[in-house]
Amino acid sequence: MNNLMLPGKAIRGILEGESVPEIFIPQLIELNAQGRFPFEKLTKFYSLDQINQAAQDSEKGSTIKPIIRLSAA
Repeated sequence: MNNLMLPGKAIRGILEGESVPEIFIPQLIELNAQGRFPFEKLTKFYSLDQINQAAQDSEKGSTIKPIIRLSAA
């Protein structure tokens, strides 16, 4: 705690980089359509019974955004 408090550091949560979702999300979609934002390389789908594997993959960095599917698509 002293390492955080004494030098005046702070912990602050952010969502979407504090962007404006109505602007930012359409921009990401357009970049993806242009092939400039490879969203599909950042995500990996897991079934519910693979939830532990999803957590492990996320922790070790082999997937950026694990997505759990509750039923088969």
